[in-house]
Amino acid sequence: MRILLIHNRYRSGAPSGENRVVEQEGEALAALGHEVMRFGRSSDDIERWSLAKKASLPVRTVWSQEVFRDLKAALRAHRPEVVHVHNTFPLLSGAVLYACRDARVPVVATIHNYKLACANGTFFRGGTVCHDCARHLPARAVLHGCYRESPVATAPVALAMSLHRRAWRSLVSAYVFISGSQRDLLRGLDLPSERAFVRYNLIPRRDRPRTARTPTVVYAGRLDEAKGARLLMAGWDCYLGKSGEPGLNLAIAGGGPLEDEVAAWAATRPSVAMKGTVSSDQCAELISGARAVLLPSAWEETFGLVAVEAMAAGVPPIAAGHGSFTELITPGFDGVLFSPGDPASLALAIADAEKNPERFEVCGDHARKTYEERFDPRRSVEDLLDIYRFAITHPV
Repeated sequence: MRILLIHNRYRSGAPSGENRVVEQEGEALAALGHEVMRFGRSSDDIERWSLAKKASLPVRTVWSQEVFRDLKAALRAHRPEVVHVHNTFPLLSGAVLYACRDARVPVVATIHNYKLACANGTFFRGGTVCHDCARHLPARAVLHGCYRESPVATAPVALAMSLHRRAWRSLVSAYVFISGSQRDLLRGLDLPSERAFVRYNLIPRRDRPRTARTPTVVYAGRLDEAKGARLLMAGWDCYLGKSGEPGLNLAIAGGGPLEDEVAAWAATRPSVAMKGTVSSDQCAELISGARAVLLPSAWEETFGLVAVEAMAAGVPPIAAGHGSFTELITPGFDGVLFSPGDPASLALAIADAEKNPERFEVCGDHARKTYEERFDPRRSVEDLLDIYRFAITHPV
């Protein structure tokens, strides 16, 4: 099959699960002999633009004539059987859908976040979950300045969402939601249900010797409010306050806007180690030796790559009980769910991991079996190919 992947890469300074997913799926398809081509842009390029070109970014976010022209040329040159669209923000724009329409090439779109209904893509505002725009046009997003905390910056994002909403409904042959909870939260978009599929992200196996467990719990992810960095700190302090001499250590891997705040906090707590931004292999090694992995997300995660990566390593996740985590994790069997936004509940889960290492070891064995049964990468690729075949045989 000839497949064209379309993706606007996120900035390299911030670890991106979406970038990894696109790369891993492309590699898996190519390994099976499919012809995989790529078209895209990188947000890193914006830093090299002239001031005049940077000033044009809001317009390009709404419509990129350059992308429309270049993609039409790429479609003529490569003649793919199907186009798989991932992220289009901010440099690709909805122009990619119209270029594919004109070339009569079916489109499969993976919906990685909530961007089609939420200006910041997270359904999260002011430190809490927000669904104000879930079933409405995003006027409230402009009022609240949901993108970069600026009404001016939000306005073109909201305009693009509104202008292209009909195209997203009518020019896509198959939609891929990465969890059932994400699909349900985006029902307000009125996307055709007969063309909607739930398919979890592909998480490759890592065949490596099992690492000896240490009395450590790991947080691996972006250090920002939505990911729960402040809840992580509050929960750990609550755990320390009740445990006296802690029996567990906390390792934190990642960077982000709260990195300095988290580092200052960690510097006064000997049980906490900052690992900084690490490579994918280093992160996997860190996770594989842990008692558990902490996922304190304040927003409703659309999938949760780290949770399933931990399961693949036989390590149970301890996650906030909302969003996709409630369908990925079976509490008490292959992981733990705690009350979202509640540091005391997180602290109790951490204390449980300290006091019951044998039970968490068994939980980790179950987590590995869950990965094999529900997230098998070979079946994941076959499911994706089935969706491609559906799109090819059911063009819009």
